Amino acid sequence: MSMKAPRGTNDILPEDAKKWQYVEKVIKNICDRFHYEEIRTPLFEHTEVFQRGVGDTTDIVQKEMYTFLDRGGRSITLRPEGTAAVVRAFVEHKLYGSAIQPVKLFYFMQMFRYERPQQGRMRQLNQFGVEVLGSADPAVDAEVISLAMTCYQELGLTSLKLVINSLGDKESRDHYRQALVDHFTPHKDELCTDCQTRLTQNPLRILDCKKDRDHPAMKTAPSILDYLNEESATYFEQLKDYLTRMGISYTVDKNLVRGLDYYNHTTFEIMSDAEGFGAITTLCGGGRYNGLTEELGGPDTPGIGFGMGLERLLLAMEAEHIEIPIDNDLDCYIVAVGDEPKKQAVSLAHELRKQGIQVDQDYQGRKMKAQLKSADRLHAKFVLILGEEELAKQVITVKTMKTGDQQEIALSRLADEMKDLLEGGSN
Repeated sequence: MSMKAPRGTNDILPEDAKKWQYVEKVIKNICDRFHYEEIRTPLFEHTEVFQRGVGDTTDIVQKEMYTFLDRGGRSITLRPEGTAAVVRAFVEHKLYGSAIQPVKLFYFMQMFRYERPQQGRMRQLNQFGVEVLGSADPAVDAEVISLAMTCYQELGLTSLKLVINSLGDKESRDHYRQALVDHFTPHKDELCTDCQTRLTQNPLRILDCKKDRDHPAMKTAPSILDYLNEESATYFEQLKDYLTRMGISYTVDKNLVRGLDYYNHTTFEIMSDAEGFGAITTLCGGGRYNGLTEELGGPDTPGIGFGMGLERLLLAMEAEHIEIPIDNDLDCYIVAVGDEPKKQAVSLAHELRKQGIQVDQDYQGRKMKAQLKSADRLHAKFVLILGEEELAKQVITVKTMKTGDQQEIALSRLADEMKDLLEGGSN
């Protein structure tokens, strides 16, 4: 029996968890400014949610899902992506009937995909994402893209590249689909097995293939931009205009189709150009998915969103040598010497914590010298020393670790005095 974490998973230890907490705090603050509200969905769904929502022809559904039968014989799948789950919740709880439209949501979710683990791509991955449901305005597309860019920029990333494309509406896609079939059919036998299947099921996915990306036919493939009808072309031009007005630079990539079946109109990816980041440069991807809500049993409701891998975000920050501000200091450490002082220390710690003060104490029965060393290792700002003599006088000795100064404070006034000392030390 292996007692190690399963392949493709990892443990986030306390020191690293603080980095995650900082990143999540920054992102949540940005979502609040953009007026997005948090949603949390179950870790697993009925398999049909992803089969219908993500698409049967995608690699996620065909190769990467963790699917099993529960004890009732129902097919259950661990969540491989966030959009289908959020749209399912949107439909089930009739959020389309909310007086506030569009519905703007964000989430932090763990996803599960059975793929080959590599740097920044795990089988259990953490993702931040947003979904906006209820608006077909290209200004919303621009807002969603700007939210993602704001997250990266406010976390300090500078080596960013935004790539956009349009997949057009259904009419445009149907014409383009046929053009791709006509183009790739003469080369069918030269394509990988997956792309031979995609040629009949979803030819747009051929453009997203990693195995055949260097095939000469890829370079001469027709562009979706040449098949956009007037409405779709106008939509794309409006998006580009909004991005320009926001001062957001972008590059148009006619082969950007993304890997999920539900996309139409806007698709985009944000990449890192940081030296040493690795061969896989994509940080974030998303797009518009009008029609997905209907597919999951709801009314016709346009939507757009993105998913941002948090592992890859932290790797990009590391590649750009961004130091994450982590406060490892402890407010107070109580050093208790003697049985009665220890009993008193337990209640003192509880009272201080209720007053919002960060406190720790010894739980290993160590001598005073060892307790002081522990306080130093924990970067305690103040050490509160309580012995038999202090207890008899109903005082406690407070030592300021930065200066070494000591003073006695009445136990009855400790919480108030410590608040004043901590506030004075932060100025």
